[in-house]
Amino acid sequence: MPRPTSFRLPEELLERLNDEATSTGASATTLVATILDEGLKTRRFPGIVYRDGPTGRRAAIVGGPDVWEIIRALKQMPGKDERRVRALADELALSTAQIRLAIDFYGVNPTEVEDRIAADDLAAEELRERIDRREHLLSS
Repeated sequence: MPRPTSFRLPEELLERLNDEATSTGASATTLVATILDEGLKTRRFPGIVYRDGPTGRRAAIVGGPDVWEIIRALKQMPGKDERRVRALADELALSTAQIRLAIDFYGVNPTEVEDRIAADDLAAEELRERIDRREHLLSS
């Protein structure tokens, strides 16, 4: 449950915060919570960034794919242990350190990553159903 908190911030920073909140359509409180959450995560995991996208902001490797994409691919990789990490790094043209960074991020933030995987699976299933309905209509 959120609790009221008070901070003293420079006027110029508050103006920038309010401008950003207005431009994104978010409340200043929501924006502050998002920035703090993402900032603390990226500070703990250097090499992770947050990106905007059609389904919202998501964690990604700097210059690489989203964390959820790496984790989903890793779960689908055959083999065990470090061989899976090396194979996935080769497949995605990433370093093993980048794969391990995604794994470490997932270890601390599993719900965030699993929710992204589930959302992508749902979107893919909905698309398949629309295609099937269209094909059924066109073939009858």
